[in-house]
Amino acid sequence: MSGEQKAEAKGEQAKGKLKETAGRLTGNEQLTAEGRAEQATGDAREAKKSVKDIFKH
Repeated sequence: MSGEQKAEAKGEQAKGKLKETAGRLTGNEQLTAEGRAEQATGDAREAKKSVKDIFKH
């Protein structure tokens, strides 16, 4: 996994966590759900790249 791709996945996870936290603090369920979805997208992207790296070597 390239450093740029890893940073992008981590950034997406962090952004999702911030949205989720903001949603919880304000009681906004939609924002909480969006945050969870962004975190899941970042997790999936990171996992996909890790699997690719395993088979590359």
